[in-house]
Amino acid sequence: MKPLHFTLTLFGILFFFITAGYWYHGWMRARHAPVKIGILHSMTGPLAISEVPVIDAMLLAVEEINSQGGVLDRLVEPVVVDGQSKSSIFAQKAEELITQEQVAALFGCWASASRKTIKPIVEKHNILYFYPLQAEGLEVSPNIVYVGGTTNQIYVPAVEWCLENIGRRVFFVGTDYIFPQVVNAILKRAIAERGGTVVGEEYLPLDSIDVSGIVDAIVQSKPDFIVNSMSGEANVAFFKKLRGAGVTAEKVPTISYSISENELREIKLENVVGDYAAWNYFQSLGTPASEEFIRKFRRKYGSSRLVTSPIVTGYLSIHLWARAVQEAGSLKIDAVRNALKKLSIDAPLGTVHVDPNNQHVWVPARVGKINAEGEFDIVWDSHEALEPEPYPPYASKDEWEALLQQWYAAWGNRWERVE
Repeated sequence: MKPLHFTLTLFGILFFFITAGYWYHGWMRARHAPVKIGILHSMTGPLAISEVPVIDAMLLAVEEINSQGGVLDRLVEPVVVDGQSKSSIFAQKAEELITQEQVAALFGCWASASRKTIKPIVEKHNILYFYPLQAEGLEVSPNIVYVGGTTNQIYVPAVEWCLENIGRRVFFVGTDYIFPQVVNAILKRAIAERGGTVVGEEYLPLDSIDVSGIVDAIVQSKPDFIVNSMSGEANVAFFKKLRGAGVTAEKVPTISYSISENELREIKLENVVGDYAAWNYFQSLGTPASEEFIRKFRRKYGSSRLVTSPIVTGYLSIHLWARAVQEAGSLKIDAVRNALKKLSIDAPLGTVHVDPNNQHVWVPARVGKINAEGEFDIVWDSHEALEPEPYPPYASKDEWEALLQQWYAAWGNRWERVE
């Protein structure tokens, strides 16, 4: 072999091995690099009181998953960002998490208006998004897993219990965005079918706490009970004003959809003792799985911390994703989604699974009564996970969709009214 040919051949061999080594080390780095997930909740603004504890629960789940080796032999790295209690910020942050941080999945939001703002973003990028809160329904997306239950899994059975045990005259109060409007539209039909009467309906802009007119309307209409779907700090003002007007829990109890054990610390307890709430879970559940989770949560965050339904479903959402990734052996969305459809998990709230037809999770429903210790005595329990029904049978899917668009247009192509 001539010297030049020998030199070129040697150079070629060396180049091959150097290039192969470079790509091998790059592949190994990618293989063992952390898997990023996006956690998007409000750390500031009026919804922070409710959302910050859900972040804690999600981080606990990540810690547990990493202590067992992570997913696919890679640690999970949570990227936590602040939605600032504003749907527009949630949308901006979701886009950044997906395009800049390149997260494998997205978790978070409290208000349904924020979820609906994120929905087209996760669909555009074809990424899985786990929504940990109760949802109003009238929505199904291949990119969203709805972990907190929908209307027929919480609110319809809760109102049925109220009609049977409290009275027939109902007054609706809520924050003026898509969740209360949809839930109450469904409940009005359910109440009418069961012989009840809606005697009033009032809504408050998302950034308002001026409840004077709402309380005046309640006093004038004389309901048997109030259905409350106001969010965040408005509840503090509402119950204070209600009691000031002489409307007590003994005379006219309220059943709330956004007040958990955590929010009770912000509301003067004497203003809500004897009222009710509807959730999938209460800290007083008392099952071994619930008690074990409470111990774990308090070991990490302190013995005074309260455990709520959103905390449990937030924790569950991370574990659902991790289990599905492990079962799929892949981070690809189609593989993870298919694995989700086959999963059943024993959670603090009970055994749950994802419905393969609509990606809403089967969860139990419960009604709790607020006691003097600031907890809930469970007065009704479905005792089993209920099948999700995103589009209730009181109207056709097309009719429900048309109703959604009416609200969206009325609010200036938003999912909430802001003054």
